[in-house]
Amino acid sequence: MTGGPRGPFVGPYLSSRNPPGENVSAIDPAIGIALAVAGIALLAAELVHPGALLLIPGSILLVAGFLYLFLPNVLLDSYIGPVGIIVTAILAALIEIPYYRWVAPTHRPLSTTSGGLVGDEAVVVADIIPNTLRGKVRVRSEIWSARSNQPIPVGTRVRIIHGEGVSVSVEPIETPKST
Repeated sequence: MTGGPRGPFVGPYLSSRNPPGENVSAIDPAIGIALAVAGIALLAAELVHPGALLLIPGSILLVAGFLYLFLPNVLLDSYIGPVGIIVTAILAALIEIPYYRWVAPTHRPLSTTSGGLVGDEAVVVADIIPNTLRGKVRVRSEIWSARSNQPIPVGTRVRIIHGEGVSVSVEPIETPKST
């Protein structure tokens, strides 16, 4: 038996002041606060930058932090704490899926193929000469080689009727301007 600042060390207990059978707990509220703050920070980051998949870990840390602060024995000494965290994870996942569908922007694919442009409107940026690929059109934010069976001057609005490789076939929407 050795002495210490709190009295003699007896078996697994910190001192002789803690009788056998009494549970010695070293619950530090700073741990619960840190967990809750980390959870809030992750949830805030998710709101600022949606799609970062921080909703589930943020929810888990927030619930674990609150359980640690307000019901430490439930979290640490019973099966209810881990079950609560698992239920929180499942609920967060069920909320996260529709949330991301709502938040996610619906947009066209980032890569464009000529076939995917069929039906789109474009503007001629280089004169289209029949049966050549010298003509150019601007569709969305891209310039494509264009061909047509009739001459079409610069500035004419056209509709893409066919796409093949790196070129498109077009027809005028409006009457071509005379040059």
